[in-house]
Amino acid sequence: MILNLRVDHKIADIQSMENISKDIDELFWKLQEKFSITEYVEISTCNRKEYYIKNDYIPEDEELLSHENQNIIIEYGSSAVMHLLRMTSGLESMIVGEDQILGQVKDAKHKAIKEHHCGRDLDTIFTKAIHVGQVVRNKTNINKGSVSIGSAAIDLAEKHMGSLDDKSVLVIGAGKMGKLVAKALAEKDLNAIFVANRTYYVAVELAKDLGGEAILFSDLEEYLATADLVISATSAPHAIINKKRILDIDMDYENVMMVDIANPRDITEDVSDLGVKLFNIDDLREIADINTQLRIKEFGEAENIIDEEFILLKESFKIMEVEDLLGSLRASMEDIRQRETQKALVKMADVDGSEKILNNLTNSIVNKIFFDISNNVKDAAKEENKEVIAAAEYLFNFK
Repeated sequence: MILNLRVDHKIADIQSMENISKDIDELFWKLQEKFSITEYVEISTCNRKEYYIKNDYIPEDEELLSHENQNIIIEYGSSAVMHLLRMTSGLESMIVGEDQILGQVKDAKHKAIKEHHCGRDLDTIFTKAIHVGQVVRNKTNINKGSVSIGSAAIDLAEKHMGSLDDKSVLVIGAGKMGKLVAKALAEKDLNAIFVANRTYYVAVELAKDLGGEAILFSDLEEYLATADLVISATSAPHAIINKKRILDIDMDYENVMMVDIANPRDITEDVSDLGVKLFNIDDLREIADINTQLRIKEFGEAENIIDEEFILLKESFKIMEVEDLLGSLRASMEDIRQRETQKALVKMADVDGSEKILNNLTNSIVNKIFFDISNNVKDAAKEENKEVIAAAEYLFNFK
């Protein structure tokens, strides 16, 4: 059984998401302790927290899953897998069609493989999901324009500040999200752009690409004092800017805009008390809605692709169920072939080249016999013909 636990932007604001993400972690580890989960993939982004779990011992009426928190979504089997396929296709993103989720899912899968908790079933499902995301983007215009959370943050800033020409911008965080912000800013005629990151050389690399300047994290106050726009997107586990930190900075608070696109948040709400215009991921929803309307005509084609690929995925799993049977059958045939070949070689000891001739002959016979059997068993699996599969197991003495 595949189980999906999640919270995302569709049902929770940023405050709720921060809290519920912790609840989901706690729920997962309770399930882990009770059922010894060995196969799972964790996905954590600014707009979602999800676990995909493969475990055949967690019942749907499990007491731990009978939660009262309506913001935790729990789905099983086909529903869980379909959600993953839609997600990698960009249909479940706040910014519909954004490409970043595909990379985030790839990273989550690779991390799970590296840490040895991604088994055959999850590997198959995630490989298919990544493939589907690529096909949807290649065959539709769902990602036309390469809109991202980063570019949406810039759109939001321009909506409230007007043109960013001649403005001074401070980007805090030079990770993936910071790079998306920087990419959108690169098209603007800014007065100055500064990049701060805890790892200084990373900030240097990004600033170089932008024609901006990298600054030390310890010098933030100095550059906050001159910034017209601050965009923060770090992966820090706690806030890095609060009212207390900027209270003594000589800055024109009422003419400063701060956009926080981190989760958990980088900037505390109390900075608004000083007159700072503060926005976070929740404020991107209006920009996201406009983006969705521009792409809504692509949904139908994308969903058709997802449905077709889901059918192929289900067939793959049906075939996987009989692979052990086919493997045993092939091994049994090979054992018989080798034994009979050796018997024949004894009788043909004086014939030059007899070993090679017999090997080729018996290999050919086994391959031809096994080819039809294998195809018929696979077809039976696709059609869920359990009687044929059971008959094959009985006839070849594998059960």
